[in-house]
Amino acid sequence: HVQLVESGGGSVQAGGFLRLSCVGTGYTFSGYCMGWFRQAPGKEREGVVVISSDGSTTYADSVKGRFTISKDNAKHSLYLQMNSLKPEDAALYYCAAGRGGWVGCGFHGYNYWGQGTQVTVS
Repeated sequence: HVQLVESGGGSVQAGGFLRLSCVGTGYTFSGYCMGWFRQAPGKEREGVVVISSDGSTTYADSVKGRFTISKDNAKHSLYLQMNSLKPEDAALYYCAAGRGGWVGCGFHGYNYWGQGTQVTVS
């Protein structure tokens, strides 16, 4: 069965950095859209960045220039390097997988979700 497991969250000071990881199993990792989403208390979940099967990426304006998504298909792994963290980046970060990775990837239509990893910025 499909499983997504995130890791790497933690507590950092503003201006600091974190690297999130996600391992996806039970599906054809390379053929799926993969993305990072986040949800802060009292707010709706929002898309942070997504990556398609051909490696093209789409970033939310709020993280452009600070966050970098990458993936290793051989390791079924997705990464999010987060630099210059701001207090407003604090949230529960989710890894997600969606079908149609070779068609094009946006921030909607994801089929599978991880449990999330907490990021705190003070």
